[in-house]
Amino acid sequence: MKIKREYKNFIFDLYGTLVDIRTNEWSAYLWKKMQEFYAFHGAVYTPVELKKGYFRVAKALDEKMAKHTDYPEIQIEYVFKELFKEKGIKIDINTCRLAGQFFRIISTKYVKVYDDAFDTLHYLKEKGKKIYLLSNAQQIFTEYEIKYVGLYEEFDGICLSSDEGCRKPSSKFFDVVFDRYDLKKEESVMIGNDWTTDIEGANVYGIDSVYLHTEISPRDTILEKVNATYVYPDGKLSNLKKLV
Repeated sequence: MKIKREYKNFIFDLYGTLVDIRTNEWSAYLWKKMQEFYAFHGAVYTPVELKKGYFRVAKALDEKMAKHTDYPEIQIEYVFKELFKEKGIKIDINTCRLAGQFFRIISTKYVKVYDDAFDTLHYLKEKGKKIYLLSNAQQIFTEYEIKYVGLYEEFDGICLSSDEGCRKPSSKFFDVVFDRYDLKKEESVMIGNDWTTDIEGANVYGIDSVYLHTEISPRDTILEKVNATYVYPDGKLSNLKKLV
């Protein structure tokens, strides 16, 4: 039997929880446009060469960080910078950030807030609850996407994994939001759509959790085995009103 706690802090995942997004980092059109971007700045690649280089460099940087921390999170702009460097082009980091944003815009089919997101967040805030974001995400495009869909001002605090060098389910990443905003575990609940990063991360950290099963939840999810405090198969954020 679940014991209903008086949650003061609602910690949200972003993609697949509050925001529906569809991207394709493998499309030929994307890599043709990225090849043109690099060529404009003097770095000559074929689209296929650039695509292979991107995934190769990202993997190498991730493996390098993994030697020092569990569940590392790279800053994607340095992948784009290394790709310029491999062609002998010295370029400033701001241009590499623009490359990342260009990449994201082209690879994104759509990004939109779930229908019941604003209503639910406003309800929680009306009840005096604090709203935080803890997302495995790249700051160079996620911060702008949050603003683009109108969610930015809804949060009392935002923590993005690329800023911290680690990601969920690492307890180090959970520490960031709890230490930065002086939260108490017994007063907090994690809400997400991924049973490994969001739910198991919350379990290890020792906080309650809400699992929302959405269309972009991991395909290998078996609902009966999701070890969350609350499981909502319909994926509706409005279910959170039951916890207040």
